[in-house]
Amino acid sequence: MQNLRIFHDLPQKFFLFVVAFVQRKFSTQLTILFLCTVGLTVQGQVVAPSSSGAISAPGAARPGAATGLPGGVALPQGANINNLPTNVQQQIKGRSGQTTVNPNGRTSTAPSSTDRKKAAANQTTNQQVAADDTLDAGPQTNEEIIRAGAERAQRREQAERRQKTFGYALFNDPSMQISFEPNLNIATPRNYVVGPGDQLNIQMYGYSEAEFSQTVSADGNIYFAQATGIGPVSVSGLTIEQTKARIINRLSKRFVGLQKTSFGPQNTFLEVSLGGTIRSIRVTVTGDAVRPGTYTLSSLSTVMNAVYQAGGPNDIGSYRKVQLIRNNRVAATLDLYDFLLNGIQRNDLRLQDNDNIRFTTFVERVEISGTVKRANIFEMLPGETLDRLLFYAGDFAAQAYKNRLKVTRLTDREIKVVDVTAPEFKTFVMQDGDFVTVERLLDRFENQVTIEGAVFRTGQYSLDNNRTLKQLIQTAEGLKGDAFTGRISIVRTREDLAIENLSINLANILAGTEPDIALQREDQIIIPSRFDFVQPATISIQGEVNAPDPGMTYMANMTLNDALVRTGGLKESAAASMVEVIRRKKDADPRSPSAQIAETFRFNVNRDLSINSDTNKDFVLEPFDQIIVRRSPNYAIQTYAYVAGEVIIPGSYPIRTKDQKVSDLVLQAGGLTPQAYVEGATLIRPVKLSADEIRRKQKAIDEVANSAVKAVVETEEVTPNLAEAIGINLKKILAKPGSSEDILLQEGDTLRIPKLLETVRIQGEVQLPNTVKYRSEQTFQDYISQTGGFTSKSQRRRAFIVYANGSIDRTRKFMFFNVYPRVEPGAEIVVPRRTIVPLTAQQLLSSTVGIAGSLLTLVTTLLLITKVQ
Repeated sequence: MQNLRIFHDLPQKFFLFVVAFVQRKFSTQLTILFLCTVGLTVQGQVVAPSSSGAISAPGAARPGAATGLPGGVALPQGANINNLPTNVQQQIKGRSGQTTVNPNGRTSTAPSSTDRKKAAANQTTNQQVAADDTLDAGPQTNEEIIRAGAERAQRREQAERRQKTFGYALFNDPSMQISFEPNLNIATPRNYVVGPGDQLNIQMYGYSEAEFSQTVSADGNIYFAQATGIGPVSVSGLTIEQTKARIINRLSKRFVGLQKTSFGPQNTFLEVSLGGTIRSIRVTVTGDAVRPGTYTLSSLSTVMNAVYQAGGPNDIGSYRKVQLIRNNRVAATLDLYDFLLNGIQRNDLRLQDNDNIRFTTFVERVEISGTVKRANIFEMLPGETLDRLLFYAGDFAAQAYKNRLKVTRLTDREIKVVDVTAPEFKTFVMQDGDFVTVERLLDRFENQVTIEGAVFRTGQYSLDNNRTLKQLIQTAEGLKGDAFTGRISIVRTREDLAIENLSINLANILAGTEPDIALQREDQIIIPSRFDFVQPATISIQGEVNAPDPGMTYMANMTLNDALVRTGGLKESAAASMVEVIRRKKDADPRSPSAQIAETFRFNVNRDLSINSDTNKDFVLEPFDQIIVRRSPNYAIQTYAYVAGEVIIPGSYPIRTKDQKVSDLVLQAGGLTPQAYVEGATLIRPVKLSADEIRRKQKAIDEVANSAVKAVVETEEVTPNLAEAIGINLKKILAKPGSSEDILLQEGDTLRIPKLLETVRIQGEVQLPNTVKYRSEQTFQDYISQTGGFTSKSQRRRAFIVYANGSIDRTRKFMFFNVYPRVEPGAEIVVPRRTIVPLTAQQLLSSTVGIAGSLLTLVTTLLLITKVQ
């Protein structure tokens, strides 16, 4: 135990984690064992177990008082029972059992109403509580652990069996919320037996009026006022009616009108009822009850009230024979099944003081399972039959197989199975331990046939009314017009569950030349349609029609006019004189290399879709014809080009002729403004790429990027709709309109003419990318110097300039010198970044040899020049 002192200093969260782990890995009982064995401290001290197995500490009054635990058990410091799992809390607190005291001061095993509600939520048998107490001590050996596990399994099996017992839930299911409390606000029962403690209200009315309220004394008497001159009246043991008669008899001596006499008729009347105070009686419950003992109940309680207080029968108690013993004899016998099944409270007598309710032991119990409405364990009286058991079980469910039941019966030596057929249900007597199994119906139809295909009403039909094939077809409203009667199929399931196909000539059967076919259950009749054996015929209409249809269904006698009408007619762009019908040839000679495989018919169609021909006004189409309506060669949709920037009238202008050029567009816009920078003019043209063009272009860009070893190539994603800048020389175009520089316009072109640009932009691998003022006298190196110069990663010989009109010029190499391009207003200088790739030994040697050779050549050249001079 000294080694357990470390648990005293464990943090609360770690302690709760250990508790949760033990509870998840093992069981709730072992979790409680862990709490009782490990880290049990009282006021910061380690507590050793006492000789009785409980954990206690000297001088500690109730260690569990502050934590909600039973006496003698405490959690480690900082831990709280409310943080433990709910089922562990319930089982820990369930060990703090207490006794209750009856109002008469005697100790009773009966709990109060509040205790009963708590007990109903966690009901256990006496054997389970005893086993739990044994477990609290903690098994130390393997044999004790195995025995404890076997006891838990047995208790679990007993609990499951109790749950299956019919009637158990009535008394022990906390979710049902049944109280069985007697009703105290009722009229006084005429057969109520008066006893000591009852308060009697006596009302006298009529000629004489008086009111008395008397309480029956301990010796069974009531006393009237002394002025009446009537002594004590003994009423104990009398019913209300008998008490009333006795009181009238005694009071008639004082009040003559209470009885009819020779002096005159009765003119005073008297009523007796119970007052507000109802006396308590003591009832004893014995036998096989869940909670036997002595109970204090209201004098208005019945036998069922006491049965509920006692928790009903226990595991071996009888539901069919509950005895009320009064004055040492059986006054009544209750069958609880009358109340559970029929709602009848037969022999539910009102209790009297010192009554004894005895739960007898059951004689026979039978279990029924399967497809019944109540699959439970039922108690049977000797001689009851299987038919009665089915009544208790609520009879068969809808899916039950009702022709035969299987009964598993225990004999003196073995177990046997008895098959009980439906006629034997009323005579087959049940025995204790019988297990009845009700099976389900087979998942198959006993009289179903199916018809599908070319009939008006397909589906399932009864074989009883359709014994033959002709009868079934007639029931299905007959054949459709497209039915193929030369060969139908009957898919039949044989007795060995093999499936076979029967081919039938239905046409001969309908004609009477062959006999009708007798059907069997689960036959499937399939009547095909003629259209099932032909390829679906279509025609194709494409081109300049309002609704092209590449797969229009072909119909017999369909003409070219009909097909054009179904497509919504011709478009405005259609060449009506060039409507073609292309028809494939079916009889082409396969041996001829020039055999004709298609035939073309050309028609001149009017706008009203009539054919302008004397011979083919109603050209009849054939399956798989293709109709092509071509576009008129002189039809064109009006297109526009746009001018933006430094022109007199910017905006969009129509392209009036096919050979209209850039100079014409500038002329339409009213010419240039004085601020126009002609050298920076750019033509923006939209480009629409197909999926194949995008794929090939992206592939080329990726190959270029991957092949770049000494420089970084940054690429953009290729999109279907692009706007590309075309570098033009607007100065030359305007100087000589119509020259080779003056390009043709296309739809969507945008001519942008900027103002005079006065800046130059430098970006890329320079010290400080920037935009600077353009000066005509400055060179490329001067602009680089204004940004701080090149960086160590600059690729100088690959630097280039993007001019304002979109054109590009690169740096050139002359021997060891870089020849940079000229700089113009609006230009953009770009310096790429060099990628550093480690050189191999061979590359380093080759580079050194190349440099040495170049130097040697230079020196030799210089020497020759010097010698010549």
